[in-house]
Amino acid sequence: MATFIERPRNSCALGGALTTLNALQGVIPIIHASNGCGGNICGTIMAGSGYQGGGYIGALSVPSSNVSEKEILFGGEERLEEQVAATLELVDGQVYVIVTGCMTEIIGDDAKAVARRFQQQGKPVFAAETAGFKGNAYHGYDLLLEALIREGVVGPKGVEKEPHQVNLWGIVPGHDPFWRGDLLEIKRLLGLLGLQVSTFIAPDETADNLRQASKAAGNIIVSQSYGVAAAKVFEEEYGTPFLAVDLPVGPTATADFLRQVGRFLGLETTKVEEVIRREDGQYYWFIERLADFYTDLDMQHYAVVVSNANYSAPIARFLADDLGWLPEVVVVTEPLAEEQKAHIQEALAGLAELKDGQVPKVLFETDPYEIHNAVVAHWPKNNGEKYAHKLSPAFVIGSSFEKDLAAAIGARHLTVSFPILDRVLLDRGYSGYNGALHLVEDLLAVVVGGR
Repeated sequence: MATFIERPRNSCALGGALTTLNALQGVIPIIHASNGCGGNICGTIMAGSGYQGGGYIGALSVPSSNVSEKEILFGGEERLEEQVAATLELVDGQVYVIVTGCMTEIIGDDAKAVARRFQQQGKPVFAAETAGFKGNAYHGYDLLLEALIREGVVGPKGVEKEPHQVNLWGIVPGHDPFWRGDLLEIKRLLGLLGLQVSTFIAPDETADNLRQASKAAGNIIVSQSYGVAAAKVFEEEYGTPFLAVDLPVGPTATADFLRQVGRFLGLETTKVEEVIRREDGQYYWFIERLADFYTDLDMQHYAVVVSNANYSAPIARFLADDLGWLPEVVVVTEPLAEEQKAHIQEALAGLAELKDGQVPKVLFETDPYEIHNAVVAHWPKNNGEKYAHKLSPAFVIGSSFEKDLAAAIGARHLTVSFPILDRVLLDRGYSGYNGALHLVEDLLAVVVGGR
């Protein structure tokens, strides 16, 4: 049964595909959809992801067929072919990818057939079916990657694998607002292990990296929900194994992540442990100088974490394992399969050892209204009693939608998940060691911000 969502937290499948293409340098998206699709997605991402723009041939400059009543009645393939030809003539790119919207898929336009006609002319044009009704933006990310893999954009089959080359997937550009900082930090850490890492979005990477992805010895997916389906297709098509792990946030999780990567690729244990020792030392060099302030002013908080499947459990674990906070409620904000839900609950079950046998209340809910009501109902109320069980001080770590929730339970608030309307984000990220330092800074800056 369909339900009404008061304020959706992300765009449709087309939006996820489009923001991913905009992040790939040298890859030009071509929208085959009705008027308004591209513009609406641009507005959503511009505001919700910390005001990031679209870059070259992104945002409002993305080529689009803009089909209208004529094409809906008589078919839009001719209009799409016209748009692709014009884009090839006017826009400099290495790869061109058609992404489809709801209306053009409903009427049965065959975007892949159009792409094949251009391929027969030697043009690097491909297509992905990404109609919005197929799912949310995170699903669109997987749909796009699967199409690129099946179409051979990631390189030829049968090539010799490079033993120290890996591809990094699992973070959805735009809809994960910290995608740039997170991917660059993980790339940095894997580089310390002697690996050559392709994120496909780094400043020094282009479409050539995408075309050589099949040479990788493995795919590393820093998510248990996004990119896994595409990694399975990659394994089927190219025989490339993959490792799916949680996004590492903080020294405890990152050390575990590096050890998992080491085992996956058969790296020397001494090399991995040396990297962990150095990174741990640098992390705690900074944290040690915060200890007096943290303990003397009692900076421990009860926490509510509201985020997507990539961030919710990793941030909650960082708060408990490394910062000494007490996660009370964890909310995952998009629809997940039962297997994915079970993984998140299992990841959070380990917190029982830190909370006298108690684990956070875990909710799977998208609607901000329902999240607000559930958390407020869970939070103890002080009705003027001299002695009361209070969860105070409290901190809500979520999106801009949770600002009212924080006020309702008397908590402080930091935005870390889509949509983020009160921050401008460039290279900020919360993954790894450096990202955890950023997160500690941002959390405690909110605490002292009113002084």
